[in-house]
Amino acid sequence: MSEDNLTKLSDLGEFGLIDELTNDIKPKNNSTVFGIGDDAAVLSYPENKHILVSKDLLIEGVHFDMTFMPLKHLGYKAAVVNFSDMAAMNGRPKQMIVGLAVSSKYTLEALKEIYAGMKKACEIYGVDFVGGDTTTSTHGLHISVTVIGEVEKGKEVYRSGAKPNDLICVSGDLGGAYMGLLVLEREKRAFQADPNVQPELEGNDYILQRQLKPEARIDIIDALEKADILPTSMIDISDGLASEILHICTASKSGCVIYEEKIPIDQLTFDVAKEFKLVPAVAAMNGGEDYEILFTIAQTDFEKIKSVAGVEIIGYITDEAAGQQLITNDNQSIDIEAQGWDALKKKNRDIPNTDKS
Repeated sequence: MSEDNLTKLSDLGEFGLIDELTNDIKPKNNSTVFGIGDDAAVLSYPENKHILVSKDLLIEGVHFDMTFMPLKHLGYKAAVVNFSDMAAMNGRPKQMIVGLAVSSKYTLEALKEIYAGMKKACEIYGVDFVGGDTTTSTHGLHISVTVIGEVEKGKEVYRSGAKPNDLICVSGDLGGAYMGLLVLEREKRAFQADPNVQPELEGNDYILQRQLKPEARIDIIDALEKADILPTSMIDISDGLASEILHICTASKSGCVIYEEKIPIDQLTFDVAKEFKLVPAVAAMNGGEDYEILFTIAQTDFEKIKSVAGVEIIGYITDEAAGQQLITNDNQSIDIEAQGWDALKKKNRDIPNTDKS
């Protein structure tokens, strides 16, 4: 589509834009009494449920790079990473509210692509899109997403419930999203040096999807419920395994032991990490954006967890005085330190190369 056929936001105005983006949205959940179309959404939850609320703010140039982030993928990811926060409380997302601040470089068609991604995420995860706001930005794109969810009373899981001897479990595999990001940034640098260079992305589909189109592990929450397992603590992995286990240990006033050999790493992630001269386990510990679920369970649930596919036991909780330890493949015990993403402390995710081979 040529630029002449694109619709400037200034031609629509705020209310015209909102209508263009939301006129096909219809609520499906019983807890949504009224969605888009008035000053506020109206929600109603049964007495046996707790309401969960989570919010993320995504800023162009800080949290995403439009050089290699497809607009539809951006919308999908912005929604799903918030759905993941619901899973991290042993809950399920039900409603979503979105705020956009956009600069004049964006057109109606661009914003429709972002909304298409959000709507697709809502369709897949059974979430109602119930409201939001749009305004102007002097620079780039800002996306604010609020998700409302529910959890049965008494089954909410906090970071603070881990006890000594609990088993530490993780879903899926780790490090792939960070490896995907490194590949995309490498190809961006090559393109900036020579715009005629075609990106070399073939064979990296899995790690690119992990970065550009992650999924919320609601399926793990469903599987744990089916297996009659209520975790003692839980968190999603947005900032890296190291950061997240330290959050659990801090909240639970505990220590931990994690075994490097037990950390699940996909073969492609492993191979690409080696290409970048990174220790794969270091990328898994500190890369982040995998949006897998890290949780602890009582030892009495050991036999039950075996029936839950896609979950690995990677260590156990200890007394606080023992500290937080990683047992390396050569049987060395080292302190776990959070070296992943911190938006207020670090501009980039600089993961040190500790490969001594």
